[in-house]
Amino acid sequence: MADDLKRGLEGVLVAESELSSIDGDAGRLIYRGYTIEDLARNASYEEVLYLLWHGHLPNEDDLAAFTDSMTAERAIDDEILETVRALADADEEPMAALRTVVSHLSAYDPDADADPTDREANLRKGRRITAKMPTILAAFERARRGDQFVPPREDLGHAENFLYMLNGEEPDEVLAETFDQALVLHADHGLNASTFAAMVTSSTLSDLHASITSAIGTLSGSLHGGANQDVMEMLKEVDDAKMEPVDWVIDAIDEGRRVPGFGHRVYNVKDPRAKILGEKSEALGEAAGDLKWYEMSVAIEEYLHEEKGLAPNVDFYSASTYYQMGIPIDIYTPIFAMSRAGGWIAHVLEQYEDNRLIRPRSRYVGPEDQEFVPLEDR
Repeated sequence: MADDLKRGLEGVLVAESELSSIDGDAGRLIYRGYTIEDLARNASYEEVLYLLWHGHLPNEDDLAAFTDSMTAERAIDDEILETVRALADADEEPMAALRTVVSHLSAYDPDADADPTDREANLRKGRRITAKMPTILAAFERARRGDQFVPPREDLGHAENFLYMLNGEEPDEVLAETFDQALVLHADHGLNASTFAAMVTSSTLSDLHASITSAIGTLSGSLHGGANQDVMEMLKEVDDAKMEPVDWVIDAIDEGRRVPGFGHRVYNVKDPRAKILGEKSEALGEAAGDLKWYEMSVAIEEYLHEEKGLAPNVDFYSASTYYQMGIPIDIYTPIFAMSRAGGWIAHVLEQYEDNRLIRPRSRYVGPEDQEFVPLEDR
C-alpha cells in the first residue's frame, strides 16, 4: 500500500488542520466550524480573517482593533509603486505582476529579519501582505490604463477600499457588499494546490513572503485560479457568436473543448460558493435591468447537469458577478489571490506550529545500468 502511486496526491492525507473542511458529497464548506453560508451572509472579510488567524470570531473591540491594524498597513512605499508602474509599462500579466510585487514587499517589511516561525511577527507580516495586495492590484490596473494612482483610505472596509482605489470613486452599498461577500467565499478552501504550495515552502522554514509568492504562482494556472477568467471569456464568446448557450456548449464539446467552471477535485455536487455567487449574479443583473449573463450561465449549468452530470464550481458564477461589477476580466484571478491570501497565511501559521519538512517520494521508472561513455567517444 505504501508504494501505491497516487497521481496528484489524490486522496492522500498529508496534514491536519483546524481551518476549513469540505464535504464534497453534501456540498458543504465550513471555516473553523462555521458554514460558508452563515459567514458569507453575516460576516465581513475582516471578521473572517480574524477567525482564520486567531481561531474565533472577534467581538466588537477585537474587530475594531484588528481593522485599525489592517487599514494602517494599506499604503505602499514609493519604490514599490515604481515597481508596479514598471511592470504595467512592460505589459506584464497581472498575476505575474502581483507575484513579483508581493515578493518585493519583503525588502520593506520591518519584520523581515524575524525568525520564520515567530507567530507574532508572522501575524504582523500577514496583515501587511493582506492589506497591501489590494493597493498593489488597483495601482497596477490604473497604471496600465494610464490613470493616476488612487491612494488607499482608512475609513473604508477592505472590499470597499479596493473598489474605490480601482475606480476612483466609492462603490455603492450593493457593490461593496457583493465584493466583500466574494472575498469571504474565496478566503480558504482546504488543502488546494496553492495552499499546499505555501505549506511546502514554509515547511523548509522559508519566510512568509516566500510562501505567499509560491502560492500566487500556483494559483495563476488555469486549472486552479485562472478558471474564472476562462469562464467569462467563454460567456463573451457565446454572446459574440449570437448563439444559444446550449448550442455553443454542444459544439464546443464536439470539438473536444473543455467548458470552464465545471467539475471539482473535491465536490461531487454543486459548489456551495457557486450557489451564493449565482444569487449575486442574478441580483446584479436585475439591478442593471439586464439578466443576459446570468441567464446564459443558468442555461449552460442546467444542460451540463442534465446531460453530463456536471456541477459548477465557484469560478463559474464569480465570472459573471465580477463582470457585472465592471471589473476587468484579467484581474479576476489576482482578486482570488487577494482574498485567498488570508487562508494561505492561516495555513502557513499552522505549518510553522508543528512543522515537518514536506518531502514526498517518486517512483523511478527510468533506465537501469547505463554504461557511461566518455565525451570524446559519444
